[in-house]
Amino acid sequence: MFRRMPEGFDHQIGARDADVVQAIEQEGLSTFTFDGLRRITGSHPETLSRALERLEDDGMIVKTTEGYSTTDKAKELVALRPAFSSEKRLPVLHTYLPPGVRASAISSALKGKWFDRMRWVGLSETEEGVVLKWVTDDGKVLIDARLSDGELDIDARVKKEADFAGAVRAAYQLMGRISRLYSSPRPGSRVMLFPIGYYPSAM
Repeated sequence: MFRRMPEGFDHQIGARDADVVQAIEQEGLSTFTFDGLRRITGSHPETLSRALERLEDDGMIVKTTEGYSTTDKAKELVALRPAFSSEKRLPVLHTYLPPGVRASAISSALKGKWFDRMRWVGLSETEEGVVLKWVTDDGKVLIDARLSDGELDIDARVKKEADFAGAVRAAYQLMGRISRLYSSPRPGSRVMLFPIGYYPSAM
């Protein structure tokens, strides 16, 4: 289904391509994977592949070693919102990172990784921090890990209220993955994180 784009936008690219770019806008993605975008949009692989090819030809996206990235042209046309925009989310976890732990180190260790039913979608980096995104294999739950100013927030979005329990489990699985990355170092490595405490997010 065609989503309403900013005035003048739908005259420059087709409806299906606009639908893909709108999905990128809504997620605030600057780098994303084919598989992640396919699960979010529910697109047939061939349909999405053709749309991405057209967008690449139009200079809206570029293919990188990590997937696809949006260009300045795309950002100008659709006014891509930063990943820290005020869209509705379900706050699941909030914690403070120990002093000296860099968000970039956590991001590098997690980006591109799959775990359980969570499939890697992509990321967005701003001056405020970084957002890492995963989606369940059925496309029903989207998980965001937001790292900024020494804090970590894990939020979820679900299509149905019945999916919320699964979203909470996925969020805690991700938190466990982050903790294990540094609390059980390999021989010769250095512990980068101390035990992390959990703090309830404001509702």
